[in-house]
Amino acid sequence: MNKRKQSSNFSDLMQRKQQQKELPPSQNMMATILQSIPKEAKVTKIEYEGPRIALYTNAPRYLMENNELISNLVNIIKKRIVIRTDESIRKSEEDARKILAECIPKDANFQGAFFDTATGEVSIEAKRPWLLQRDAKEFNHAEITEKIGWKLRIRKATTIPSRTIQTINATLKLTSAERSKQFKQIGDEIFRPRLAQKSEISLVTLGGFSQVGRSSMLLSTPESKILVDCGINPGAKHPMDSFPRLDFLDITLDELDAIVIGHAHLDHTGFLPALCKFGYKGPIYCTEPTLPMMNLIQLDAIKVAAAQGRTPMYAERDVKQIMKQAITLPYGTVTDISPDIKLVLANAGHILGSALCHFHIGNGDHNFVYSGDIKFGKSILFEAASWNFPRVETLLIESTYGAKEDIQPTRQEVESAFINAVNNTLADGGKVLIPIPAVGRAQEIMMVIDHYMKSGEMVEAPVFTEGMISEASAIHEAYPEYLARELKQKILETDDNPFDSEYFTNIEHADAREEPMRDNSPCIILATSGMLEGGPVLEYFKNIAPDKKNKVLFVSYQVNGTMGRRVLDGSKQVTMLGKEGKVEVVTINCSVEKLDGFSGHSDYNQLMSFVQRLRPKLRRVLVNHGERRKSENLAMNIRRMFRVPAHYPQVQEAIKLF
Repeated sequence: MNKRKQSSNFSDLMQRKQQQKELPPSQNMMATILQSIPKEAKVTKIEYEGPRIALYTNAPRYLMENNELISNLVNIIKKRIVIRTDESIRKSEEDARKILAECIPKDANFQGAFFDTATGEVSIEAKRPWLLQRDAKEFNHAEITEKIGWKLRIRKATTIPSRTIQTINATLKLTSAERSKQFKQIGDEIFRPRLAQKSEISLVTLGGFSQVGRSSMLLSTPESKILVDCGINPGAKHPMDSFPRLDFLDITLDELDAIVIGHAHLDHTGFLPALCKFGYKGPIYCTEPTLPMMNLIQLDAIKVAAAQGRTPMYAERDVKQIMKQAITLPYGTVTDISPDIKLVLANAGHILGSALCHFHIGNGDHNFVYSGDIKFGKSILFEAASWNFPRVETLLIESTYGAKEDIQPTRQEVESAFINAVNNTLADGGKVLIPIPAVGRAQEIMMVIDHYMKSGEMVEAPVFTEGMISEASAIHEAYPEYLARELKQKILETDDNPFDSEYFTNIEHADAREEPMRDNSPCIILATSGMLEGGPVLEYFKNIAPDKKNKVLFVSYQVNGTMGRRVLDGSKQVTMLGKEGKVEVVTINCSVEKLDGFSGHSDYNQLMSFVQRLRPKLRRVLVNHGERRKSENLAMNIRRMFRVPAHYPQVQEAIKLF
């Protein structure tokens, strides 16, 4: 299309926009789209697809090669638009696979394809995805989409296929008709005309305020009710302190417009399957990797409860229900989630897919940012949390390390200490056991080990992993776009994939532990759980602890009352259940060391720096997710340093934002 014609189309679009002001919003929007799309586009229908507007076409190549038409249209109607292929031109999956196998360059190492009939997209998995990008010489997306009738998504094939992602894909496939129907219903609710004239905005605290655990809150306007996070507090002694105080709300689950999830940890998502069990049928918004991470952690929670003789509060079917209701969003995309609220998710730097949630409410009436758990500092695994928001009037920030004395060592200092701690033991012929959480911390330590062994700064030795680590790593590898730039580039653009490092061996069965347990074979063992409270780490601990050559190296927080904390505090003997339920006494002769600085949370200085970076000036700061003392300290120092009103609410408070 030439520039003159583009300009003409854009002018016509603006003119039509003016002519349609008297129409209701939804009709206005549809009329604008219909009148602005040329006949050559062969648009067959326009439908709501959840928070998006889907244009179905018999000629996808035209719109893909003239994407400025869509860009101009989005600028006018201020809504997300996606191009979909009409069902009538889609080849059968079998035929489409054959065509793809012929079109995909052999060097790309094509591994498979997943067809989503609800959206008409095919996800192509390849070992070398950089050969299949839109600008690839030998692989034209528009041309191939026209051939097969399915729109393409290019994904990195993981070294070890993720069972979690495979299960999600299978569930999505089985429920595609149900999901399509749900998408339309959600769209009808989002794009309906506004009913209320006023823009009163309030926040009701349901959990995670002046405490760590059960994070949850309700964001309300006269038009919308949005539940943000829905966690549990597994360490609570009383049931009333374990779950979000939803009983405090005078609403039913049917009245919720949406649930927004910041990241996958149980203190933010542990009660979500229960809501689905009790009847919540609406959309659940999160980032793409948060869905499998959340699924993995929630299913593990069911297993742990059963192993401890407790009755799980929900079943596997309730966790699967989340898959059907989830709408995943990339970072940085403005998305309507109700008639008067737009959502943008941004990198929080905490774990894979963790997000700051930016709520744009009304016609720019108020902008509310919920930090969730943030790390305002770069690591090997993630970039530092995003801070560049166009507008923020109210910030809700975590305070896990909100006390003034909560200062962590620099990244360089902690990595140097880690190298020394490992090298000293390996050089003496010993084994290093690292009890570790499977999600986030394990992958961070793996990347550090791979980096420093390759650089020659760390003694080369076999590294064994066991527990959920391998599955969590596969999910990380499947979403490299959410990782730090250098790591993302390695995975997407080279054959140097650190997750596929020659140093790592995953132990899949207990009978394969012979090699890491063998005498006189220095090695590093990463095993769950991180606090020695169960999991395969206990078998390694029994073997390693009695020998003074070995070391137990803690890289995560050890809660009071856990065996990890007793070992860290200097216990020389611990008891644990052995085989056949017999109590065993383990003598601890090995060295024990704890390293701070690998935390996925910001320390006090980073939290203050984050608040300072936000522009324009904030009107209000709210503080949550910390012991009361730490939340109070952070709020006080924000008031003192930045002259901004700061408050640390309690659970069951209602706060007027606007």
